[in-house]
Amino acid sequence: VQLQASGGGLVQTGGSLRLSCAASGIIVSANTMSWYRQATGEQRELVASMTSAGYTKYDDAVKGRFAISRDNAKNTVYLQMNNLKPEDTAVYYCRYAMLGNYWGQGTQVTVSS
Repeated sequence: VQLQASGGGLVQTGGSLRLSCAASGIIVSANTMSWYRQATGEQRELVASMTSAGYTKYDDAVKGRFAISRDNAKNTVYLQMNNLKPEDTAVYYCRYAMLGNYWGQGTQVTVSS
């Protein structure tokens, strides 16, 4: 299993970014996929997840601003992040943990005030 995350960058407060997680070795539509983030000096935390049935779950801090989705044809999971805030600054990771525990390499998101 390999997860390739991309799409991070530097954005101003209120801006948007879309993160991508391209998977190989698994079928994203058949599994629960998740996005986590880890800010400097903090523990890694769950941001959003999507089950195979399409049910989604979000951390309270991002509800209404972030949206997890997937493209079955591209076998890719996305995290659309809108109205970004400085407190969203972190390294973002995608994760597959149904059979084993696999993480993408992380992509840095920096939101300037």
